[in-house]
Amino acid sequence: MRLRIGIIGLIMALGISLITGCSWFAKAPMDVLTYDVDAGTPQQNLFVFMRGIGGSHRSFEAEGLVDDVRTMGLPFDMAAPNAHLGYYTGRTLLVRLKADVIDPARHQGRDNIWLVGFSMGGLGSLLYLREHPEDIEGVCLIAPFLGDEEIIEEIQAAGGVRSWSPGVYDADDDYQRMLWHWIKDNVAGNDPVPIFLGCGTEDEFAPACALLAALLPEDRVINIPGGHDYATFKALWDRFLESRIYLP
Repeated sequence: MRLRIGIIGLIMALGISLITGCSWFAKAPMDVLTYDVDAGTPQQNLFVFMRGIGGSHRSFEAEGLVDDVRTMGLPFDMAAPNAHLGYYTGRTLLVRLKADVIDPARHQGRDNIWLVGFSMGGLGSLLYLREHPEDIEGVCLIAPFLGDEEIIEEIQAAGGVRSWSPGVYDADDDYQRMLWHWIKDNVAGNDPVPIFLGCGTEDEFAPACALLAALLPEDRVINIPGGHDYATFKALWDRFLESRIYLP
């Protein structure tokens, strides 16, 4: 199963042990932490934090990302589903994210929903956008995992996404080629749902991010010094908040 191979490549790239203190059992429904800016009064706007492999869905509060929204006085509630690796390898991520997070939010009147994906969560955010573009208003990708070195180097060798040909493949077995094929057809030259991209210049995923950045408007791409770490992620998050692109 190529999804598993790709994610294992992500684990190896980031030096994360397969033996961690967290469980990768995919529960149904998915555990979700919520943060309301005005208790008892749901906002029209919602940020949905999509976690990476390391840390947990609690990291967004622990690292100050939740407080950043509150400090700036933004009219956004927040949700942090525990969308861990098990949902990716079990191929239940999109079903559970829609059923346990997005649909309930929309039923509560939240019609400006932004997915905010970090590392592996960036991959999940794009997969959800591909499957359910009608559900969300935008995506913020911070150092997203976009595929193994093999496909990134293939696209680079072709001269970029626009000139790259995905060839013949089975979408059920090759999600990385499927993802880049979708990016080529739906992001290059089109803007159905805005995508904001941030990455550290020393990040392991910077080459892949550069391929995606070439398709996006310049004002939706931020590169800053830094690697694949919480300090860089938070700095990029703050820059995204300052952009105000997410306001209706």
